[in-house]
Amino acid sequence: MNTQSDLKRLGLFDARVPRYTSYPTAPHFAAGVGPSQFIEWIEAVPAGASISLYIHVPFCRRLCWFCACRTQGTSSDAPVIAYAEMLRDEIALLRRHLAPGVTLSRLHWGGGTPTLLMPDLMRALADQVFDAVPLASGGEFSVEIDPNEIDAARLDALAASGMNRASVGVQDFDPEIQKSIGREQSYELTKQAVDMIRERGVDSLNADILYGLPHQTNTRIADSVQKLLTLSPDRVALYGYAHVPWMSRRQQLIPSDKLPTPEERLGLFETARELFAWDGYTEIGIDHFARPTDGLAVAQANGLLRRNFQGYTDDTATALIGLGASSISRFPQGFAQNASATAAHTKAIREGRFSVHRGHVFAGEDLLRARIIEALMCDFRVDRAELLRDFDTAPETLESMFQAAKTTFGDMVSLSDDGLAIPLQARPLTRIIARAFDAYDHAKAQHSAAV
Repeated sequence: MNTQSDLKRLGLFDARVPRYTSYPTAPHFAAGVGPSQFIEWIEAVPAGASISLYIHVPFCRRLCWFCACRTQGTSSDAPVIAYAEMLRDEIALLRRHLAPGVTLSRLHWGGGTPTLLMPDLMRALADQVFDAVPLASGGEFSVEIDPNEIDAARLDALAASGMNRASVGVQDFDPEIQKSIGREQSYELTKQAVDMIRERGVDSLNADILYGLPHQTNTRIADSVQKLLTLSPDRVALYGYAHVPWMSRRQQLIPSDKLPTPEERLGLFETARELFAWDGYTEIGIDHFARPTDGLAVAQANGLLRRNFQGYTDDTATALIGLGASSISRFPQGFAQNASATAAHTKAIREGRFSVHRGHVFAGEDLLRARIIEALMCDFRVDRAELLRDFDTAPETLESMFQAAKTTFGDMVSLSDDGLAIPLQARPLTRIIARAFDAYDHAKAQHSAAV
C-alpha cells in the first residue's frame, strides 16, 4: 500500500473540511435560538454543578494578517475600558440566572488581546467573575498573552487574580515569515514574557505555533520548534494556517504565491511533530502535544479527552458559557452565539438582556454523531459499546454508519467488534473521515484545508 497516494486519492491535499470544534459546526447555526432560550439553558444548570466560562476580548493594538478571529484594532484605551465595564454588567446578568453553588472548572480569557486590559480592569473583572462563580478546587484560570502587549504590572494583576495557566502565541520565530504575516515578535521578547510569567508562579504554559505559513520550509519550522522547546511549554497547539482571504480580508496582505503546497504543508507538520516527539511530548489528537504530566496527556490516557471551541481540553463540565461579542456557548441542549458586532452586543447588555442571536438546538442524531466525531478527533477510534450504552440507537444504525466509512476509506479505517478506528498511517485523514459521519451539508461552507 502506498500511503501517500492513498492520502491523495482520498482528498487530503485538496479537501476543505471543518476542524470539528463543535458539531454541528458554526456555519450551520441559525436564527431561532435567542436570549430566552439562552436563559432557559442557563437556569437548567443544576445547583452545585461546575461550568466553564469563556470571556472574549476582541480588541488588538494591531491586527495580525494571518488571524481570522473576530477582532478589531484600537489605538486608544477608551474602547477597551468601555468593553470591560460592559463585561462586568454581563457577568452580573449571568449571575442572576445561575443556580446556587455553581462553580467554575475553567475560566479562559481569549481574544483578540485580553492583555490590553489595564491592571485595575483585570483585577476588577476577575473579582467580578469569581464573586459570581467561584473557581472550583483544581480549576484553571487561563489567559491568552501577547508578548508584545504585556508588562510586569499586568502580569502581577493576573497572577494576584489567580491565573494559573498562560497561553502564548508564537506562530513562527523566523523574521521573514513574521513580517509576511504581520506578526513581528522576536524569540527574545517571547522568552522575556515566558520568564516573567514563570517568575510569578504560573507554572502551566501553553504555546501556539503555525505550519503552512508563507516562506516556511522544513529547515525554518525546525528552527522555530527548537527555539520553542527551549521555553519548555507544557502543551503546544500545532495549527495549520488557514488561508481564507474570502472570510478574513486582512489575509489578502499575505503573499499567497509564497504559501507552501498541500504536500509541503504535510511535510512541515511531520517535521514539527517529530521534533516534539523526540523531546518527550505526547501527541494529543490531530494537532496538540503535551508533557506526559500535563492534564491533556492524563485525560487522553484515561479516555477523558474532549474537544471544544478552544481545541482539545481535559475539562469535563457539561456547560461552556461564552461572554462577550461573538462568543459561543454550549449546553447539553444546544449551542448559542452572541451578537458578533461589539456594538450590537454591548447595546443588548446595556439594556439588561443577552445578545444571543443564533445557535442550534440538538435534535435527531446530533448528539450521537457529535460523540462519534469527537471520539475520532480525540482518540482515533469509536467504541461501539459506549455508543450503544449512552445513546438511544440501534446496533444496525451504527453498523450502517461504520460500513459506509469502511467502503469509502478502505484500509484507512479498521472495523472490528469493538468499533471503528483510524490506523496510524491514516491519521492525517482524520478530519475527512470525521466528515463521513457529519449529516449536514457542507457544500456552501468554506472551511480550511484538510492538511
